[in-house]
Amino acid sequence: MAIPPQEMPQQDPKVRAHNMNEVALGYTAEMAKTEASRCLNCPTKPCMQGCPVAINIPGFLQKAAEGDFAGALKIIKETSLLPAVCGRVCPQEKQCQKFCTMGKMLKDVDKAVAIGRVERFCADLDRENSAGKADKASAGPSAPRTGKKVAIIGSGPASITCAADCAKAGHDVTIFEAFHKCGGVLVYGIPEFRLPKAIVRQEIDGLKDLGVKIETNYVVGRTRKLKDLVAKDGFDAVFVGTGAGLPKFMGIEGENLNGVFSANEYLTRANLMKAYLEDQAATPFWHGKKVAVLGGGNVAMDASRMALRLGAEKVYLVYRRSEAEMPARREEVLHAKEEGVEFHMLENAKRVLGDDKGFVNGLECLKYELGEPDASGRRSPVAIAGSEFVLDVDTVIVAVGNASNPLIPATTEGLEVNKRGNIVVDPETNMTSIPGVFAGGDIVLGAATVILAMGEGRKAAAGINAYLSKK
Repeated sequence: MAIPPQEMPQQDPKVRAHNMNEVALGYTAEMAKTEASRCLNCPTKPCMQGCPVAINIPGFLQKAAEGDFAGALKIIKETSLLPAVCGRVCPQEKQCQKFCTMGKMLKDVDKAVAIGRVERFCADLDRENSAGKADKASAGPSAPRTGKKVAIIGSGPASITCAADCAKAGHDVTIFEAFHKCGGVLVYGIPEFRLPKAIVRQEIDGLKDLGVKIETNYVVGRTRKLKDLVAKDGFDAVFVGTGAGLPKFMGIEGENLNGVFSANEYLTRANLMKAYLEDQAATPFWHGKKVAVLGGGNVAMDASRMALRLGAEKVYLVYRRSEAEMPARREEVLHAKEEGVEFHMLENAKRVLGDDKGFVNGLECLKYELGEPDASGRRSPVAIAGSEFVLDVDTVIVAVGNASNPLIPATTEGLEVNKRGNIVVDPETNMTSIPGVFAGGDIVLGAATVILAMGEGRKAAAGINAYLSKK
């Protein structure tokens, strides 16, 4: 307990706010060993109960503390296909580190063992040692070929995990991705400064090494109906992992003005389509000078910080609750503040104002106070009558959540969905109402985390493998 937590080295806020390089610079080997040595190696392994894919956390930390980073990574990869990704973007403070005994003894989750940071170091070191190439140690199916064909719709975290597990079981796996690049939310949603896309490409290369085939620019539901994959193309099982990419808007006056964007569109143009590389990419992009971002989650933080990097002079984060109720990771909130995002707590947009040409020239907001807790346990915001004021902005980015992608349910007869549009699955196998069709990730859970989606993909793969063994 005398060993202090190792702080993560970072770019200077004034510098990083104007570049797309990764903010967190990563541990050194000595820092990783020191941090890992803080693990108490509890016999009950409470940290593992917070990990959706059940990584042997004390096991890999012990190896890392000994300086055996390759051995640590081998343990991680027994259950996680994306250690470099999860080490960066998973909310460890709400998952594994929440249950860490060290954090509980010190009465501060921020002083728990930094599990994700050590995981990231092990994965990054492996990539550096292999000159940026994917680790091929696990390439090739670990079981004899079965002759069965599995279609994976979408290529986000749930799909990547499901595809890998099915390929290792000996099945012939094909991923169908609507975009021109694989990775789902990892490439279109999360900015380069939080998750370098070279890391995602490496993980995709790892899938190819397992024999997984990838078809891009292929929209299941349009290019081909889901049921035709089975009836006409001979697939024995299908996994749907199309995510929660349907943006929600607030339904307020002025949302149809020029200069109002969903966070999805804004980030997709910048991330997937590289709009920030103006000398290399022809992607049209709106360069707002005074930007208001509506919302309080990680996507709102990403959009705010991206706006700064794309030249905004002022960025306002408008959220109707207090900072304590914000669902975003504390680390992302801190980084946004350090970089210059101006937080407007207990305020919310009432209407977007525009000029006579249909362009945004202001945002009328209301002030709020917190009332009684709502169904989620958070205190409900209550508008203060007569508190209207106007923010001087030319751009509004709406980041108030996403709904499940509706295309597959809308084009697949007999596929059961709930009132939110999420696909209904068997909780044990993740099979849908259609035999042989499975689903997982945000299309089932609603918008969730990378690691939760991976857990869903793993469970669905087990369901697929069991189903095909009986077919």
